[in-house]
Amino acid sequence: MGKLFVSLYAYIIISIFILSGALEKLWPEPNGIDALPLAPQVTESLSQLAKTANGITKLKDIYQNEVISSDLVAFLPEQTADLKQGLAVPVFDGPQQVIWYLRVNDKELLKIGPYRFDVNSYDSVWPFFIMLLVIGLPVAAWSYWLWRDFNQLEKACHNISAPEDLQISGDDKSALLPIKQTLMAMKARIKHLLDSQRELTSSVSHEFRTPLARLKFAIAMLEQTQSDDKSKPYFDGMQSDIQELESLVSEMLEFAKLEREKPQLNIELYDVVAQTQHFVQKLGFNHATAIKIEANTAIELNADPHFIGRAIQNFIGNALKYAEQQVIVTLTQTSNTIFIKVADDGPGIEQSEWENVFKPFTRLDKSRNKKIKGFGLGLAIVQKIINWHEGECYLESGPLKGACFVIALPKKP
Repeated sequence: MGKLFVSLYAYIIISIFILSGALEKLWPEPNGIDALPLAPQVTESLSQLAKTANGITKLKDIYQNEVISSDLVAFLPEQTADLKQGLAVPVFDGPQQVIWYLRVNDKELLKIGPYRFDVNSYDSVWPFFIMLLVIGLPVAAWSYWLWRDFNQLEKACHNISAPEDLQISGDDKSALLPIKQTLMAMKARIKHLLDSQRELTSSVSHEFRTPLARLKFAIAMLEQTQSDDKSKPYFDGMQSDIQELESLVSEMLEFAKLEREKPQLNIELYDVVAQTQHFVQKLGFNHATAIKIEANTAIELNADPHFIGRAIQNFIGNALKYAEQQVIVTLTQTSNTIFIKVADDGPGIEQSEWENVFKPFTRLDKSRNKKIKGFGLGLAIVQKIINWHEGECYLESGPLKGACFVIALPKKP
């Protein structure tokens, strides 16, 4: 980046120096007698009049004058030559004041003046316009070129949902080439680490299934040989533990699959209120906890019904685990956003832990009952789905004393 700004400042400074010299040549600042308006014409007129018969006498009658000794004024050689030829010689007597001298005889001079003049003020806009073009246009081109590269970089980074999505176009002469090279190196490193982590997760999950199957078979065989009432609770406990391990393996494989790549979303316009009512009826069937849905009108959402439905089911199922008597599902919309809120009257979650609930394998011991089964992957999957739809999921204070989970999805045509 330093190279970019050094090049810009160097260009501006060099341009100013070059323009200063060029403008001085094209529009030189008048100096000497030329700096006074009509002074050359007055000098010529005085010279011509002095050469006529009785010219000096006429000049005395017309202009403010004084006859002085020629020894009182020192002239340059070329001015002395002009005086001998009978020409008027202008001499400055101040920044904007001039006196003309004419030769009367060998010892006397006619002093005409002094006269004050206003210095020419150059009011043309062309020098400033040229300076603007010479400096402004290249700086604008330089800025556009830099903005274009930064815009490509921003879009590439903004659209990343996985390291393999990072594609940065541009030529090798781009000023952002070092940044691009760093990002591509970082992409390769992150991809390698994620691939290693996913491969490990998948391998471990698959390897779990073989010993679990053997354990299930061994327990089934033991149940046939030792089926007394005393050993039955132990067998049931072992079967429950094995089922829990199998559920963990399945959820880990599903989460690893969602982490590995973003699926193709089948976006369509549908009524999310009707979809939510279906899940409420399905999950609330034969459940002691009452589920109430609040939605005034139908709300049309442009999204993937399968994945959004899965996110809503996860939120409702999670609320049913911890609710004591009631769960409220609220659907509202604004001009730009659709909100789906699921609140329960359970023990709730401390506000300091709100940012951690969507992390994989997170169990909040202080706010949730440890006896309730779960692996902390359901909410992480919800966040992944909502991120695919460019939305947000978070917690807020709800109408009940427990937790209130929120899904905020943008309204799209």
